[in-house]
Amino acid sequence: MVDSREFVWGDGCCRPFFHLPRVHTIVDARPNQRSPEGRDSVGRFIDLEQWKRRQHYQLFKKYTQPFFSVTVEVDVTALWKQCRKPAGPSFFLTSLFLMLKAANETEAFRLRLRARGVWLHDRVAVGPTILRADRTFGFVRLEPAPSMSQFVEAGSAAIAKATGANTLEPMKSTDDIVFHSVLPWLRFTSFTNALGVDDSIPRVVFGKCTTAGRRVMMPVAVEVHHALVDGLDVARFIERFSDGLTRGRQK
Repeated sequence: MVDSREFVWGDGCCRPFFHLPRVHTIVDARPNQRSPEGRDSVGRFIDLEQWKRRQHYQLFKKYTQPFFSVTVEVDVTALWKQCRKPAGPSFFLTSLFLMLKAANETEAFRLRLRARGVWLHDRVAVGPTILRADRTFGFVRLEPAPSMSQFVEAGSAAIAKATGANTLEPMKSTDDIVFHSVLPWLRFTSFTNALGVDDSIPRVVFGKCTTAGRRVMMPVAVEVHHALVDGLDVARFIERFSDGLTRGRQK
């Protein structure tokens, strides 16, 4: 069994054999705009009249509980070995970098509900929970970076600051983010999250890394709003994440 201490809190299955088709979303033809409703991010509204998912959106946005959750195991062997080397980077931050990269490459993970319709962010950050010295947790926001090394450097500084805080400060009123957490003590097979009112932010949770023969496997739970995201989108996200993990550390 893998030592869970190697996966510091805060610091795919096998790669799918099928190829998922590319999907293009029709967006408003106007240039990128600042998000409305006080959210300081860049993106644009989806043209709902032309959107092929318009009927699905209209159906599921009315549900009392419109989120669905999928849990799979991903193969993290290559990245785990890289991070175990002397002076190797944090497994948590490197896997988080690859997860965020996959999320940004999956358009549906950048869609958010608005009073006026559906907003598409140009990019999203990640908001992991961070374990503090008193065994409570705090929040931190990590922006995407051009390289893994830049992400790890910035993430390490942000986490060090968050672990020293003694107040719980939720994220600002912005939804250009993917919420994230880690349970390095549990190998779970399903997972659900606490959900807010009018919330459409995806959640991704990592579990305990364990050995399976010569492989190191990690459970990953993905919870998304069905008015914006379908099972095919989740499969595409997992495929991209798994591809990054298979290649291991990237500079």
